[in-house]
Amino acid sequence: MKFRMEHENYNVADLSISLKFYEEALGLTERRRKTGENYTIVYIGNEESDFELELTELRDHPQKYDLGECEFHLAFRADDFAAAHEKHKSMGCICFENDEMGIYFIEDPDGYWLEIIPAR
Repeated sequence: MKFRMEHENYNVADLSISLKFYEEALGLTERRRKTGENYTIVYIGNEESDFELELTELRDHPQKYDLGECEFHLAFRADDFAAAHEKHKSMGCICFENDEMGIYFIEDPDGYWLEIIPAR
């Protein structure tokens, strides 16, 4: 029996703000969308991978999502780590740097952390 990873879901407060962030910060664009009476789901991705990030906006969820201690993340490998770092620094979204490991994290508009790792 084999399993293939398809997507990960993040619930977001404002879909338009999140879509703009993910396109600017990581080059992820909309692949498809599902809309229901109380929700909108947008799957985003890029040409580098089949894996998708599912962004869900619930219409009747006015409060911020509780991410606990935020001890989880999604990782992205950057082909040009230095350029990625400069871009994210200029966007003001770097939330943690680990020089010893040679990685850093950016934070999306809802507080989710995204790890940026260099090509090795």
